[in-house]
Amino acid sequence: MNSQVRLQALSAFLKSQRAKLSPELAGLPAGTRRRTPGLRREEVAQLAGVSTTWYTWLEQGRDIRVSTSVLDCVAQALQLSADQRKYLYSLAFESDAEAYSAEQEAVQLSPSLQKILTELTHCPVIVSDRKCNIVGWNKAAAFVFLDFDRIPPAGRNMIRLLFTRREFQRLALNWEQFANEFLSMFRTYYGQYVNDGWYDVFLGEMIAEYPDFKRMWEDNQVKSAPEVHLEFRHAKAGKMVYELTSLKVYGKDDLRCSIYTPAPDTTTEAKLMQWMSHGTAGAPL
Repeated sequence: MNSQVRLQALSAFLKSQRAKLSPELAGLPAGTRRRTPGLRREEVAQLAGVSTTWYTWLEQGRDIRVSTSVLDCVAQALQLSADQRKYLYSLAFESDAEAYSAEQEAVQLSPSLQKILTELTHCPVIVSDRKCNIVGWNKAAAFVFLDFDRIPPAGRNMIRLLFTRREFQRLALNWEQFANEFLSMFRTYYGQYVNDGWYDVFLGEMIAEYPDFKRMWEDNQVKSAPEVHLEFRHAKAGKMVYELTSLKVYGKDDLRCSIYTPAPDTTTEAKLMQWMSHGTAGAPL
């Protein structure tokens, strides 16, 4: 991502967070009727202890000098979460993260990670990289989601699949929450690898082609680990409920292991066991 795109992303993020914060939540009087939701720029500047002109330039994405201490004040004024602060700093201070080409070497899963995939027999597990490309999965994941073996490697991107494959949209009763949580996690990578032009190309394609993606992305949600309670509805297996646990795998490939555990006090695991004993991989839709 070049400097201009990085600063545009910073501008969009600050504007969206300011719009979400009401005067009452910020401890300010509501005052007269507002033409737009959220705080005014001068109110954020006041809360952060900076000049209105400086904050305006920051929000406009101008290439100005910033310091960690001042950004801390802005983050506090906007009541940002820890993940949102990290994202803000990643965009404000150009990251030194190495830029990878779109044709980076294929990821090789370690024997220990491969064993996790094998041993978690009735918990769907998906391993993805920093671009949300699916680089590993177990048999249970192929049954509950899709048979990823039938999808060309270039098409195994979790974000793209969520918006392009109707199977996913019909499968998850709370599909929008599911998609939103993955996008909020994807944004943390976007902020971290600001020098990689792949993200700019990918986002441009998704925004142009999928209105739902554009709407969700412009909400600027940021979360390092999605917390999802998933309700699936299979044509044959019926209702299945999973809790998502997302684990970061430390190493040069920056992988993430997403484990879907059957919700307690449900028949989800029993249904999957029965289905896998005589069924065929892939969502029966």
